[in-house]
Amino acid sequence: MSLEIKICGLSEPRTLDAALDAGADLVGLVSFPKSPRHVSVEQAATLAAQARGRARVALLTVDAEDDLIAELVAATMADVLQLHGQESPERVRALRLIFGREVWKAVPIGGAEDLALAEPYWSVADRVLFDARPAPGADLPGGNGVAFDWRLLADLDPKRPFVLSGGLTPESVAEAVRTTRASAVDVSSGVERAPGVKDPDLIAAFVARARSAAIPSSER
Repeated sequence: MSLEIKICGLSEPRTLDAALDAGADLVGLVSFPKSPRHVSVEQAATLAAQARGRARVALLTVDAEDDLIAELVAATMADVLQLHGQESPERVRALRLIFGREVWKAVPIGGAEDLALAEPYWSVADRVLFDARPAPGADLPGGNGVAFDWRLLADLDPKRPFVLSGGLTPESVAEAVRTTRASAVDVSSGVERAPGVKDPDLIAAFVARARSAAIPSSER
C-alpha cells in the first residue's frame, strides 16, 4: 500500500481545491466548536460534495453523540470517522457497527509509556492515529502544531496500520515518514498561515515532499 496523505481541517472551497489538486488521498472536516477549523453541518455537506470522487472524506469529532454523528454522516457521506476524544474501545467498536464507516482513533503520545494506550484500540479501530499529547489545559486535542519523538514509532509492527500526525510540516514530513515507516500521514496546522487558514502553497509542498519520502509497501 502506498503512502496515504490526509489534509485535515479544511473549511473553504478554495483550499479544499488546493488539497485535491495537490493529490491528497483524504480531506478532513472538523466538527468541534472549540476548533478554529470547525465547520457546520451545512458547510461540511458542501465541502464533502466538492471532494466526492476525488478524495475520501474524513469526519473529525470529539466525544460526539450518536445524533450529531448521524446528521454529519448523512450530510457528508463521510468515508472515515476520526475520533479525537476520550472514546473507549467499546465506543469505537459501536460506532463502526452503527455507521458502517472506517474508524480511526487518535492516541496522544508524549513519551514511550503512551504507546500502551493504543493497545486496546488495535483490534477495534481500522487505524490508530498517533498525535502529539497536548499541553495540560489545551482547548484542542489535536491541531496544536506540536510534534513528538517519531523514533518512538520506529519499531511498531508494520502490520499494524497507523496514521502519523502531530506537528508535521512540509519541512519535516519526509524525515517523519522515513523514521516511522508510516502508511499514512495527517496534517492540519502545518499547512496553515494562521490558525484555521490553510495555505495552498504549503499544502502542495507537503503532499509533494511526503510522496517523495514514501517507502514502497514491499519494504514496510
